[in-house]
Amino acid sequence: MIQTLDNTANILKALGDPTRLKIIKLLHTKGCNLCVGMIAGMVGVSQPAVSQHLKVLKNAGLVESERMGFHIHYCLVFQPLKKLGINLESLLSNLEVQYVDNRPCKHEK
Repeated sequence: MIQTLDNTANILKALGDPTRLKIIKLLHTKGCNLCVGMIAGMVGVSQPAVSQHLKVLKNAGLVESERMGFHIHYCLVFQPLKKLGINLESLLSNLEVQYVDNRPCKHEK
């Protein structure tokens, strides 16, 4: 369970940036034919910034890369996203909130 929570947290951290979410959406809609330069132009950020975002996504297991000539092309990996949905659903359905003390905060007057 801890491994699953660690993986889930790692993926959520990777998805916690709007630019990375744009990259994920772009790879989902355009497929695996995109290199850093193309992604940078479509997302509207510099190539070095896209490279750093792709590194985070790759470390989280959300993208794969393949060298094609002088360029590296990136692909979205769907399985971690599917597992993320399942893990979050499981986590939320098993979440129990137990109230030890229902009294107001002791600092309130």
